[in-house]
Amino acid sequence: MPILSRLTLLALLVGMNGAAFGASASADGLISTQSPYSVAETVERFEKRAQDKGLKIFAVVEHAQGAAEVDMTLRPTTVVIFGNPKGGTPFMQCAQTVGIDLPLKALVWEDAAGQTWMGYNDPAYIAKRHGVPDCKPVQPISKALAELTQATVAEKESD
Repeated sequence: MPILSRLTLLALLVGMNGAAFGASASADGLISTQSPYSVAETVERFEKRAQDKGLKIFAVVEHAQGAAEVDMTLRPTTVVIFGNPKGGTPFMQCAQTVGIDLPLKALVWEDAAGQTWMGYNDPAYIAKRHGVPDCKPVQPISKALAELTQATVAEKESD
């Protein structure tokens, strides 16, 4: 078998293996947390908590709705685009190219087993991507995102 065919076969096998993990498999730089709520309720809870923390919701993208508009199906998949210049600006002052990853985004999706997940890009991963791993705003942004996520997926008793 020629070397190119072997490499193509290897690439296909790796791709198939990755697909077998489903939506819950973590991608590089993605922090994912299970939610006990539906996608819609998780998004609603996230938006409320984000706004309560002074974050602005810039947009909500309903990917499943978009798929339906072109006669395709997709499990519930929603992106919430949010942020605050008080956190984003200092991050971009470390490296202006960080702006391609801002505003921040939260992805809420339902996997093949019906489990809801919430994920976001790890600010430390973003900083490393842009060559500023020691950027001071990263730690407080990371902490705030982790707290916001945990509050969103917390059981109803702590509402």
